[in-house]
Amino acid sequence: MADFALYAYQEEVVQRALRGENTIIWLPTGGGKTRAAVYVAKRHLETTQKAKVVVLVNKVHLVDQLYNNEFMPHLGSKYDLVAVSGVSEEKDFFGRVVQDSDVVICTAQILYNALTNMEESKHVELSDITLLIIDECHHTNKDSVYNKVMACYVEKKLKREGPLPQILGLTASPGTGGAKILEKAVDHVLQICANLDSAIVSTQLYAPELKEKVPRPIKTFDIVEKRPEDPFGDHLKWMMQLIHDYMNLPPDFRLRECGTQEYEADVVILEQRGVREDNRLLAQCALHLRQYNDALLINDTLRMMDAYQSLVEYYKQTTEIDGTDMFLTGLFYENEVELRKLAGIPLYENPKMFKLESTLLKQFNPSVKSRGILFSKTRKSTHCLRDWVLNNKALQEAGIKAAVLTGAGNGISYMTQSEQADTIRNFRRGTLNLLISTSVAEEGLDIPECNLVVRYGLLTNEIAQQQASGRARARDSQYSVVAQKGGREVRRELINEHLEELTGKAIAKIQEMSLHEFRRKITQLQTDAVCCRKIAESRKIQRRSRNTADSISLLCRNCFTHVASGSDIKLVDGVHYVNVNPDFKRHCRFGGQVMLERNFEDWEPGRTICCNNGGCNKDWGFEMKYKKVALLPNLAIKNFALETPDGRTTVKKWKDVTFTVEDFSFEDYCHDNFPDLFD
Repeated sequence: MADFALYAYQEEVVQRALRGENTIIWLPTGGGKTRAAVYVAKRHLETTQKAKVVVLVNKVHLVDQLYNNEFMPHLGSKYDLVAVSGVSEEKDFFGRVVQDSDVVICTAQILYNALTNMEESKHVELSDITLLIIDECHHTNKDSVYNKVMACYVEKKLKREGPLPQILGLTASPGTGGAKILEKAVDHVLQICANLDSAIVSTQLYAPELKEKVPRPIKTFDIVEKRPEDPFGDHLKWMMQLIHDYMNLPPDFRLRECGTQEYEADVVILEQRGVREDNRLLAQCALHLRQYNDALLINDTLRMMDAYQSLVEYYKQTTEIDGTDMFLTGLFYENEVELRKLAGIPLYENPKMFKLESTLLKQFNPSVKSRGILFSKTRKSTHCLRDWVLNNKALQEAGIKAAVLTGAGNGISYMTQSEQADTIRNFRRGTLNLLISTSVAEEGLDIPECNLVVRYGLLTNEIAQQQASGRARARDSQYSVVAQKGGREVRRELINEHLEELTGKAIAKIQEMSLHEFRRKITQLQTDAVCCRKIAESRKIQRRSRNTADSISLLCRNCFTHVASGSDIKLVDGVHYVNVNPDFKRHCRFGGQVMLERNFEDWEPGRTICCNNGGCNKDWGFEMKYKKVALLPNLAIKNFALETPDGRTTVKKWKDVTFTVEDFSFEDYCHDNFPDLFD
């Protein structure tokens, strides 16, 4: 294919795939994995009868990116390509789309839904596909959608049911799965290989060329001395101690150091215990302590005023039901003036911000074209950092034009997919030269070469670190870690360097195995995984059968008011848990219209729903209008407590409840709510 050249190292890693073998291509970020995959797909389409290529991604925004930037330019003139995601109408007749297309690029969830949906226009069999390409395939583990798709594949393989598609996985790093020693790291990578039924390949002959084409950035640790004084943080800790004293902490419970992730984990458990024990004082104090701990974490990373504002925003939304609420809100407002005064004293400002400023100024100035990414932990922190950049005179004079890039979703702090695309487009054009991003920019997104990557206030694994580092692909680019001296970020960064090296050694060990040994180990892991899934599914059914639906009561998680029975809850289209009891609405207060970027086949969102008990206002979910007729409260179980025969409990997701939720019947709903029409 003279019109489609690969580098020698890319040609090396695709050879086994071109022979029809299942393979995982392991190349660093920027190494051209996707281009190699397009090459394999093109050859496959040219040489395979009735070829059908499906490309899976794990994030919606990657569907159009791979379609427009990678596959369409090389395959579009000869083959029918289609991109399908949750926002596409094609998802509603996906089975037909697969039949009529040569190449389908979609989210993994779309394919998994099609494999399990028996409706003719939506159903797809794995035997319909001849080549299945899986992007960022290191996510094929545990309960991920990738692994659910591949579980279908593995079960058919072990039963010798075919034909099955060829598998091609793409990854910058399979990681070690948390393993710190070589033997366990090998086990982790082998499990990824087993889940994908694939061997892992990397360049052996052309490693120097790869190193030349994908240079590693110059890594620096920009270290900051600890704040000599922090009266703002000290005042927050003093307020937290007052709450500790007020709530009478259970004698068997010990809170770890405040201002840490461990403390946050402790107060989450404490809130759950308060709910279980019908101790609203304990539960509410724990919720407020979490907000103060968040403020301490913000104070450690961002400006004092950002920490102060986070508390102001929280207390604007709090309501008072009893004396506990009055104490907690009163404590904040009694100290608000003092907190604001302390947050405004420049002498005590966070030294990390000054170090971050100097790091950016080394790379940015009006006479040099620089492009960088500043990685931060949360959506809130990215917005605070953008505000800081826009209001920092030195950074503005240096010509920094910054924008936020965060994950797509619904809510004020999320970006829409079109906003994401606009931001990346402006970054590519040079209208913007600094992206302030969460982890969304680490993986997959087609972001141009940068000469500066800064990791700021981050504790992540070795995979995320390698992907972030890989964004600094320009010659002599810099990868900076801004952190406090002796802090956890530095320790984590050094551990990740060790784990990156360990991953390489684990892969080398696997590649040294004989084909017979490798296949034996893979088959054993696959057989074990099938057994484990069957046992897990059996336990799930047992858990769901532990209680009857009418023996369960749902309580508002904030005010503990009984608002529904488990038998009121029905499951719509296997996804939405709704309350069909008309009396439930008297417990509800309805808010503004919910706006979603995508459209759905059978439903549309209505208004927000919260608790109507006194001044509670706890968010519960939102209305959904089903088939343009049924207006149903769509509830998030995390906002409720469950009163069961075994006691009170909380769960994060509906799949964890201990009773069976029956499917929603639209016909029964119509008969119950419009009886006059069906006499």
